[in-house]
Amino acid sequence: MVRLMKILKTFLSLILLVLVNALVNADSGNLPGRSNRPPNIVLILADDLGYGELGCYGQKWIETPNIDRIATEGIKFTQFYSGQTVCAPSRCSLLTGMHQGHAEIRNNGNPASRKNMGKDDPLFFPGQNPISDEAVTIAEVLKKRGYATAAIGKWGLGFEGSSGDPNRQGFDLFYGFNCQRHAHNHYPRFLWRNDQREMQPGNDRTATGQTYSQDRFTEVALEFIDANRNRPFFLYLPFAIPHLAIQVPETSVAEFGSEIQEAEYKHRGYIPHPKPRAGYAAMISHMDRDIGKIMQRIEHYGLKNDTLFIFTSDNGPAPARLGGTDSEFFNSAGPFRGRKGSLYEGGIRVPLVISWPGQIQPGQESDHIGAFWDLFVTIADLTESRVTTPTDGISLAPTLLQKDRQDQHEYLYWEFPAYGGQQAIRKGDYKAIRTGLLKNPGAKVQLYNLSDDMAETNNIAVEHPEMVKHLTQLMRDARTPSPTFPFAALDQ
Repeated sequence: MVRLMKILKTFLSLILLVLVNALVNADSGNLPGRSNRPPNIVLILADDLGYGELGCYGQKWIETPNIDRIATEGIKFTQFYSGQTVCAPSRCSLLTGMHQGHAEIRNNGNPASRKNMGKDDPLFFPGQNPISDEAVTIAEVLKKRGYATAAIGKWGLGFEGSSGDPNRQGFDLFYGFNCQRHAHNHYPRFLWRNDQREMQPGNDRTATGQTYSQDRFTEVALEFIDANRNRPFFLYLPFAIPHLAIQVPETSVAEFGSEIQEAEYKHRGYIPHPKPRAGYAAMISHMDRDIGKIMQRIEHYGLKNDTLFIFTSDNGPAPARLGGTDSEFFNSAGPFRGRKGSLYEGGIRVPLVISWPGQIQPGQESDHIGAFWDLFVTIADLTESRVTTPTDGISLAPTLLQKDRQDQHEYLYWEFPAYGGQQAIRKGDYKAIRTGLLKNPGAKVQLYNLSDDMAETNNIAVEHPEMVKHLTQLMRDARTPSPTFPFAALDQ
């Protein structure tokens, strides 16, 4: 009964929101249609959110009406992949349009020059290996097109002042966590505003605090929209939710009441939460409400038809029971095998929903096979921006706009010199994967047909030696060695 009432309440709230926005637009003289300016881009990246953790992908416990609304008003992809199975390299593929055989960043990690710095400084975090000055991000491409640009949330592609500093990679404004380790607590002592630390009142990096980082991200995002409503803008929102630790204001946890029953478990890693299931669900719902606020602000200015909304996640959900998460209870990875850190489907297949009223027909679902490196090319295509550097992406514009023929990838490729060492490739319905390469460079190829075995339970390599041979050769051809992230089993 409680569940039914919450669903009814959410449904009525959405109806009210649509009616209010319609009145606002009418009052401000905004007419249907869109202007002639290139579209605003709002790119929202959740952190460690699994394929099955949104209502529009079948989630039963966690309410995500605003993200679901993007899917309802636009298109949902069912065979879309992240750039990598962990944070930094996935973001690199997203922002530079390069797959993991060509990307500059292929694993998490801190620069060697900063590993021993700041040990006694509570305000120091090492930051990750930086992308180079030569790297071209989608923000740089859009900035040349005349866009205002902002990155608000978790960066992870270069410490302050480095070549990977977001202000040196096309972003007018950066606000948030520069270093991924800093983002492991959602009540930080400070957040970066460009190259300045902005202290957060009432926070001491413990389990709770006065200033919730997610709320600050939303406030600054709304300020950016306010300031740039009269020009095209690119708002990149790499939120830190629902990455551990499980932390969220108690008011959000209380909304779940006794609906979600907690279970006993042995805590490992990160700060514990007294109600980890309810806390985890509350984090995602809290983020969804913030997305609703951003959508409402854009609608308030009559910019809905001028704005492309993209929502996705950087990789699969955290492993079961790490830091209190319960991916089995929430069916976080959907029907797929593996979690974050794995190149099996559960670690890299992610949700993708996109809306652009008046351009993308509502209520679509696509099984087109795509990946993060496609979003760079797609955004450039839809904004008529000039790209002069190579990428591995294919524009999704034909699928989004239902115009022209959609090009297909010959294959999608990943490599990961961590978590045992892994390599994977998908071509059509077939996927080849190798695991344990750090200890066993000669590890055999596993082969799966995802059309009838999406859970990757039936290794058919023995039955299809020619396909194994073909995909093995493609894996060799798909990559170039990385001096920053050597992978001995593949570099020989």
